[in-house]
Amino acid sequence: MNDSRSLKHKYNLVVVLGPTATGKTHFAAALANRLDGEIISADSRQIYRRMNIGTGKDYADYYIANKNMPVHLIDIHEPGYRYNVFEYQTDFFRVYKEILLKHKLPILCGGTGLYIEAVTRKYRLISVPVNEDLRAELKDKSLSELENILASYKKLHNKTDTDTIKRAIRAIEIEEYYRTNPVTKTDLPDIRPIYLGLAFDREERRRRISERLHQRLKEGMIDEVKSLLNDGLSPADLVYYGLEYKFITLYLTGKLDYDTMAEKLNVAIHQFAKRQMTWFRKMERENIKIHWINGDLPLEKKLNIAEDLFLNAGG
Repeated sequence: MNDSRSLKHKYNLVVVLGPTATGKTHFAAALANRLDGEIISADSRQIYRRMNIGTGKDYADYYIANKNMPVHLIDIHEPGYRYNVFEYQTDFFRVYKEILLKHKLPILCGGTGLYIEAVTRKYRLISVPVNEDLRAELKDKSLSELENILASYKKLHNKTDTDTIKRAIRAIEIEEYYRTNPVTKTDLPDIRPIYLGLAFDREERRRRISERLHQRLKEGMIDEVKSLLNDGLSPADLVYYGLEYKFITLYLTGKLDYDTMAEKLNVAIHQFAKRQMTWFRKMERENIKIHWINGDLPLEKKLNIAEDLFLNAGG
């Protein structure tokens, strides 16, 4: 694909999405090689350094045709930092413009639906500071009580998973800030995305999730979490990141035995994948066309379908 086509074509962004364990990264890297593109991650946890196995940061997936495909917005912050969707949107648009200036095609890849929509639908966001008084007021409430408070807002500006008390309090903090502060008006670039989704049937998706979890535990995921704790990261900080980091931290701190940890983590990842699919279905109900590609197909076939859609979808 020559350099100019990626800029003159109807679409100036390819979005590769899907639930966890569908092979998005390798597919996006191969597609970047095919379409002369660069990848921008849309994963809320892969931005953290040294959180590699637990976040699925499979660097080998970016190695295509004897070269590493460029990828942006991974490994950009230290663990413990509270990155947010406002920062992600800012970082994305900066990288997006840089890729276009190189006459390359930006390919957004990931499963964090909030990040994807924040940039493709150009949410008007503001940077929300910490409200210590509000946090003190909410600190003794249960997760269910916090979720009820969050549900009382008519329109949520910060749609996110509230699987921990800290996340729920932060979500309420953001909603309270929006009540009295206007959304910043900024000029955002023209985004013309095409959405490509990788899909497996429910049973195959479940098999892939469980198999990948087993493999990651064998590859040293527990040692990764142990190393982060040894580096001074608090258990609370790791629990904040949810899923692998939450349950393995509970195991390492003696709150769960190994078998219970593995079982609960497996269930939690399946639930997470279900929530991801719920988000993508919501996008479709809101008139975002997602072109679903059968994940069982050979890579070359998937790439041919994707290229054809990029060149021809929508006429």
